[in-house]
Amino acid sequence: MQSIVLSFSPLLSLRKLHTSLSPSTAKPNRILTFSSSSFPCQRSSPSSFKLAPSPPLLHAGPTSVPEGSAAEFSGGNRLLNILELGSLFAFWILFNIYFNIYNKQVLKVYHFPLTVSTIQFAMGTLLVAFMWGFNLYKRPRLSGAQLAAIWPLALVHTLGNLFTNVSLGMVAVSFTHTIKAMEPFFSVLLSAMFLGENPTAWVVGSLVPVVGGVALASATEASFNWAGFWSAMASNLTNQSRNVLSKKLMVNTEESMDNITLFSIITVMSFLISAPLTLLIEGVKFTPTYLQSSGLNVNEVCIRSLLAALCYHAYQQVAYMILQNVSPVTLSVGNCVKRVVVIVSSVIFFRTPVSPINALGTAIALAGVFLYSRARRLKSKTI
Repeated sequence: MQSIVLSFSPLLSLRKLHTSLSPSTAKPNRILTFSSSSFPCQRSSPSSFKLAPSPPLLHAGPTSVPEGSAAEFSGGNRLLNILELGSLFAFWILFNIYFNIYNKQVLKVYHFPLTVSTIQFAMGTLLVAFMWGFNLYKRPRLSGAQLAAIWPLALVHTLGNLFTNVSLGMVAVSFTHTIKAMEPFFSVLLSAMFLGENPTAWVVGSLVPVVGGVALASATEASFNWAGFWSAMASNLTNQSRNVLSKKLMVNTEESMDNITLFSIITVMSFLISAPLTLLIEGVKFTPTYLQSSGLNVNEVCIRSLLAALCYHAYQQVAYMILQNVSPVTLSVGNCVKRVVVIVSSVIFFRTPVSPINALGTAIALAGVFLYSRARRLKSKTI
């Protein structure tokens, strides 16, 4: 009987093997790509729903803390908050890495990105249903106005994930994320066009190395093809369109909801959008019979697809948990660090050939993203 080997080795094909692989042939796990692109990564919190402040978990009364120890108590809480936030950032990056590795391995051999996206939304929907069903998180009561406002956000969220998967299936993970570093360019452009937000000179200046770095990396990318390039660009456009829509489609304050609830609703609606489109466009192609007839290892493809879907929902959920505690600008700086780690880890894991000029272009683009985050921080301080 053929043995099933679950490893992270880029050499292990998901296609059906004619000979068994011994455990000694598997490479050691390499753990160091949400979204994803991710949903809230490097973007501001959707402002279509005012974030309702959460009550503190512990409220100390005037006599709860012995006299003279208030400073120590405050310092202890601060340290715990820093450790908690640091852990969330670490899990956010880790889930991103797992998602990109598993997703790329599946999309290299299974060329149905819409089906893959639907599986990812289906996994998220199951997790949301579990969370609401067992009262792990409060189930929302939605009005017609809220559903009407969320629907466009779910649509562009669905398209953003689909375009990202199309790009990941056609070009290297590192190149997809280098192109996605241009998200600030689309954010500034769409905000100026539809929201009347005029960028500062510092913000515009920070976009020069972003655009130049992506152009340089694209010109020297070994895996370059136009379909993968334009898919990643379309992902940038749809993801940033979501942010603009979230500012345009405002709801009443009494109908406010927190970010995690908003993401959960968008996940369910994205599944409802993508499922019928998958049946209409790609058909039912994720069955054991079809996978076997295509020469694929059914167990490997199914397991890695489900793990990629789990990581996709997990990293976006963690990103919203982070956004509950920090500003969107701080999250965009963290996203810059995350993108660097994902690019480097994918290059190492998949042994992607990178020329010095290509590496320079990627570095310039990422440096521009960091400068953009700093310019945004300066702008927020002057407002």
